[in-house]
Amino acid sequence: MPDPERPEPAGYDPVGPRPKEAVSPTGQGGPMDLALDEAESVEGIEKTAGPGAGGPRERPRSLWSDAWHQLRRNPVFVISAALILFLVVISIWPQLIASGDPLQCDLAKSQQGSAPGHPFGYDTQGCDVYTRTVYGARASITVGVCATLGAALLGSALGGLAGFFGGWGDSLLSRVADIFFGIPVVLGGLVFLSVVTSTTVWPVVGFIVLLGWPQIARIARGSVITAKQNDYVQAARALGAGNARMLLRHVAPNAVAPVIVVATIALGTYIALEATLSFLGVGLRPPTVSWGIDISNAASQIRNAPHMLLWPAGALSITVLAFIMLGDAVRDALDPKLR
Repeated sequence: MPDPERPEPAGYDPVGPRPKEAVSPTGQGGPMDLALDEAESVEGIEKTAGPGAGGPRERPRSLWSDAWHQLRRNPVFVISAALILFLVVISIWPQLIASGDPLQCDLAKSQQGSAPGHPFGYDTQGCDVYTRTVYGARASITVGVCATLGAALLGSALGGLAGFFGGWGDSLLSRVADIFFGIPVVLGGLVFLSVVTSTTVWPVVGFIVLLGWPQIARIARGSVITAKQNDYVQAARALGAGNARMLLRHVAPNAVAPVIVVATIALGTYIALEATLSFLGVGLRPPTVSWGIDISNAASQIRNAPHMLLWPAGALSITVLAFIMLGDAVRDALDPKLR
C-alpha cells in the first residue's frame, strides 16, 4: 500500500508495474550476492547477443551423422579407409600399376631377385612377383566382399526375424547356429572344398557364407531384441503399426549398427581364411592368382628365395590389418559408450 503521507510523482499509476528498485550487494558472499551476480551475467549475455540472436537452434545430429563426424577426425579411420580404397581400385584395375601378365613366366629367371622393371623379383616358375602380388588383390578382395555381403544379408535376415518375433523360430535358429559354431572352420573347409573341382572364387565364397552367417545372426538377434523394447517402438505398436512397418521403419535402422561393425571386422578375417584355404590347396586354385597360392608355392623356398614369400604375405597382412582397423574405428564411432 502506498504511504498516504508521501506524495507520489506525477504520472504515477497505482495499478501499473512498479519501477525496479536498486538492490545493492551485501558484500558478504551470501545467496543474495550470488543471485545478483547470476542476474547480471544473464543480462550481459542478452545485451551482447542482441535481439536477433534468438534464431533457430542447431538441429541435433543423428547417430549416423554423429558417427561420420567422429570418423572424419579419427586418423585410424582415414588411413585404413585410404588403404582399402587403394586396394579396391587396384583389384578392379590392376593394370593401372602393373603392366605385365601374371601368368607369363620365364623359367630362365626362376627365383631371381629384383631387376629393372621387376622390383619384387621372380618366383619358382619365373613369374613376376610384383605383377602377381598386384593381381592377387582381386581374388582376395572379391572373396572377402562377397562373403561378407552374403553372410551379413543372410544372418541379418534370419537373426532379425528371430529376435523380433521370438517363439519357436528363435529357439530353432539358436540351436542351428550352435551346430554351425561347433564346426571347425579349417577342418570344415578341407572336407567341403576337397570335393569341389571349380577353379572360381564362388565355392570358397559359399563355404565362408555357410559358416559365417551364425555370427552375424546372433549379433542381429540381440540388437533387434534390444531395439524393439524402446519406447518409440511401443508407441508405434500402440498407434496400430503393423509388424512389417515396425521392423523396417523403427527397429532395423536402430539395430543395424552392431551388424555393420562385426561385418567390417569379419571381412578381414574372411580374406585371411581364403588365403589359409588356398595355402592348404583346397581354396582357390591355379590359374587363379591368389596371395594364398603364392605363399604356398614360396613356403618351401623361403631360405633360397625369401622375396617370393615376403611380398604376397606382406600384402595379405596389410589388407587384413586395414579392414580390422576400419572395423575398430567404426565400432568406436557407433558406440557412444566407447567415446
